[in-house]
Amino acid sequence: MNLIKTRILIVGCNGLLGQALVNYYSKRKDVELHLASIEDAFVGNNQFTYTKIDITKRNEVKKLILDFVPDYIINAAAYTDVDGCETNRELAWNINVNGVKYLVEGCRIVDAKLVHLSTDFIFDGQNGPYHEDDKPNPISYYGRTKFASENEIKIGGIPFLIIRTNVLYGIQKGVKKDFVEWVVENLSQNKHINVVTDQWNNPTYVEDLVNGITLAIDKRKNGIYNIGGLEYLSRYDFAIKIAEVFDLDKSLINKTTTDKLNQKAKRPLRGGVIILKAQAELGYKPRTIQENLEGIKKKLLDL
Repeated sequence: MNLIKTRILIVGCNGLLGQALVNYYSKRKDVELHLASIEDAFVGNNQFTYTKIDITKRNEVKKLILDFVPDYIINAAAYTDVDGCETNRELAWNINVNGVKYLVEGCRIVDAKLVHLSTDFIFDGQNGPYHEDDKPNPISYYGRTKFASENEIKIGGIPFLIIRTNVLYGIQKGVKKDFVEWVVENLSQNKHINVVTDQWNNPTYVEDLVNGITLAIDKRKNGIYNIGGLEYLSRYDFAIKIAEVFDLDKSLINKTTTDKLNQKAKRPLRGGVIILKAQAELGYKPRTIQENLEGIKKKLLDL
């Protein structure tokens, strides 16, 4: 008897999350994958079909979806440079909002479900961490685009999952350095770093995020789910934990505050996401920061 496979299109497959999703689904016999991203090719192995795609081009998006006819589209593509979004507003809106609108249109044509990644930056950071039903109030242009993309999905007349997360970390090929790698690289070279004490989140390990997403898909859930880490802590305390696991000099980490960084975009200070709904309804079980950092340390040693 032939196994009926679920057809999943991963858009933004070359990013940190995209690659981790491909790694996971490549082991599943009940899934047929198609990959798409802005780059010329997939950075991992080439056992899957791949399309170079610019999601700001409506016709390209429509053709991609009609050619593959997915059951699910996982949108891991976004313009996530928070300060860059302030100065490149048209590009940010085209990718983060119009791109999502075109994916929604494609889902409507082929009756696919859209799984979309969102962020705690849709909130103002006055009193986080946040529940799924808390009222968004973005204070940066990046946050505004991500909130607008959620609204495009909600009014789109399609089945959807919106997954909100925060401070994603992990190791993959060819992606920009995350916070963990930045801390490790600088401290390894005995460089002092300034880390803020007034930004609070529950950092999310990319493998835990993949687990949360796939649980929501397999359980055929709809709506909004927060997927994040177990521990709520300041960015400074996160850096200290990284230094401890990697046996690096904690005294090189200097305390500072957000206002001293003179960043273009405002940051939500008390951000983060409450994950009780995902734990109760999905059986989501994230690992501790300690466990995840030890896993990253082993991966880096194996590279």
